[in-house]
Amino acid sequence: MILLLLKITLVNLNVTNMRIGYGFDIHKFDNYGNLTLGGVKIPMFNKLLAHSDGDVLLHAIIDALLGAANMNDIGTLFPNSNKFKNINSRIMLINTWKVITNKNKYTVNNIDTTIIAQKPKLSQFFYKMRINISKDLNCSIDNINLKATTTNGVPFINNINAIACVAIVLLV
Repeated sequence: MILLLLKITLVNLNVTNMRIGYGFDIHKFDNYGNLTLGGVKIPMFNKLLAHSDGDVLLHAIIDALLGAANMNDIGTLFPNSNKFKNINSRIMLINTWKVITNKNKYTVNNIDTTIIAQKPKLSQFFYKMRINISKDLNCSIDNINLKATTTNGVPFINNINAIACVAIVLLV
């Protein structure tokens, strides 16, 4: 009886139409160019080494979106070819969302991310990043949460090596 009530409640809440996706990306620093995260240029830091602009935040979100939609990963849509060399990751995000919404009628319920880096300090850039992401995904800025953390000096990721990001997305 309890299981039947739970099933009825979940169906009434449209839980069957909810999809969760997880994304992860990591890039090491390059020796030239400007660091871009969430489509925002971060002054005084080198860009990340990548085939595109290396925006780990947007790459993690793209992978989470594709995972939630059961549509493989970022490399499936944007392979390492000359066609996508140095592509702006906001263009990748916009095109990913178009592919997803053309196939399904999903909307973004929420996105939660954590950027992992010793440096730079990023909180001052979060609002601009959230604006960019909400525009690109046609959702409320209130549906986007960004956080940053350090590795407390553990050499896996530090200010001379790399930046990583994890993202979780809930589509409805």
